[in-house]
Amino acid sequence: MVAIDGSKFKAVNSRGRNFTKKQLKRTIQKLDQDVERYLDELDEADQEEPEDKKLTAEELRQKIEEMQRQRSRAKELEKKLKSSGQSQISLSDPDSRSMPAGGGRSTDVAYNVQVSVDAKHKLILDHQVTNAVTDRGLLSTMAKRAKDLLGVDHLEALADKGYYHGKEVKACLEAGITPYLPKPKTSASHKRGLFSKEDFRYDLERDCYWCPAAAKLAFRFQATEQRRQIKYYTTPACRTCTLRPQCTDNKGGRRITRWLHEDLLDEMERRVRGSREKMKLRKCLAEHPFGTIKRAWNQGYFLTRGLEGAGAEMSLTVLAYNLKRAIQVLGVQKMMEALA
Repeated sequence: MVAIDGSKFKAVNSRGRNFTKKQLKRTIQKLDQDVERYLDELDEADQEEPEDKKLTAEELRQKIEEMQRQRSRAKELEKKLKSSGQSQISLSDPDSRSMPAGGGRSTDVAYNVQVSVDAKHKLILDHQVTNAVTDRGLLSTMAKRAKDLLGVDHLEALADKGYYHGKEVKACLEAGITPYLPKPKTSASHKRGLFSKEDFRYDLERDCYWCPAAAKLAFRFQATEQRRQIKYYTTPACRTCTLRPQCTDNKGGRRITRWLHEDLLDEMERRVRGSREKMKLRKCLAEHPFGTIKRAWNQGYFLTRGLEGAGAEMSLTVLAYNLKRAIQVLGVQKMMEALA
């Protein structure tokens, strides 16, 4: 059994030197508006006597020239970002990315460090420095690496809901890895005060859903959305249903979608509900190393730049952590004997 988790480590790149497409577009638009405004003021300054509180014509020209230089730099960055095919660009450390951060901050320019921790000795079995903005999509890669390193036929992988992704769960199961991920609550209907998908019961034998009013939503058709096979379920009972105001505002009635392999997620949900102790263990295993490294050791940031440099730096940190952990497990004497 291993626990997998990720944490953001600050990169050598300030937030002011990271730009997204939207930011650059807004910056260019604002500079255009400011230049337009200053040009109008310049026309007025050329025609009127200068006042103490107003900028002189020369000062206005200097400001306009500076804003035009800033606009040229922004346009150059916009062009570079477009040609790179990326969604954002960092100037000091090109590999770093702006990503959601904890601790009350909205974002940080950082790296997303992934670890897998073994349940037996609580050693960091494996780690990887990535610039993935979220953990979603990283589970199967880390779990497969852990399984190969341990040389086992079967592995249990514990992770938090940030890793929840149907394709990743399927990939783990196909590789002989049993994942344990809590299901996140992301229902748009629930946020609007309507029945969510969880209020509908799926009938595996009949391949249909039963709604809160006991009406049957039958399978209608299947389509591909975002490279996923999605099944659609509807019912004509919505037309006369008294619970409709609590269910949907869609004129065509309520529609439920289901991933073709969603039975794997249903099975995992039952597995998680029956394994509360394992889910509690996940926190102890995966979050403790990050707490030690970032808080006790004050190493929540990188001093080197680029994925390769940050990866080497993290390797040294993990080595130090595992040495201290091995001393706790074996004792100094046995460690000395082993090293000798």
